[in-house]
Amino acid sequence: MRLTKIKVGLCATAISVVALSAVVANASSMITGKLTSQPIGHYEFCLAYSEECQQDRKASLKPVHLTRELWKNIVNINSAINMVIEPRSDLEIYGREEVWAYPDIAGDCEDYVLLKRKMLIKQGISPSALLITVVRKPDGEGHAVLTVRTDRGDFVLDNLNSQVRVWDQTPYEYLKRQSERHAGHWVTIESPDMTVVGSVKKSD
Repeated sequence: MRLTKIKVGLCATAISVVALSAVVANASSMITGKLTSQPIGHYEFCLAYSEECQQDRKASLKPVHLTRELWKNIVNINSAINMVIEPRSDLEIYGREEVWAYPDIAGDCEDYVLLKRKMLIKQGISPSALLITVVRKPDGEGHAVLTVRTDRGDFVLDNLNSQVRVWDQTPYEYLKRQSERHAGHWVTIESPDMTVVGSVKKSD
């Protein structure tokens, strides 16, 4: 994967700086529960990239400190990758479902997430603050987004929306995400109304 092909633009910078104070005003953090099943696509990804799915005992488990500069980077990376990667299904690209991989020119929702996570790690953010998250869209189909854990709340990077949003201000039902303690483990996401356990139909 040639990460240098993607240049982070500055088009979103002015908007992101102005919007940060308003965005964090009502931000909150997810409450996670017990260990749950790992998506099959992520399991196979971990077999191919084992170094990215291990427990790093030296890494900080604290949410990242959200500064204006970091906010600009998060917004710009989300927007840039959404623009340069063409949305295509695994079936179209690989001829089969549930292939999680770094995209070159095209990919599905999980591929966008993996690339955004990779680029933000290169910006110095701890992997424990960048968690792949499985959600259910309003139409009932499954989807994947990237959760960024910050000291101002949890934010979501989404290939279906160029805006970086507070997690509970999206239209999704949150099912599970990577554990911040171990990149190869997954935990449930709890809500005041219910706890959803298990897998979800994959889609984009």
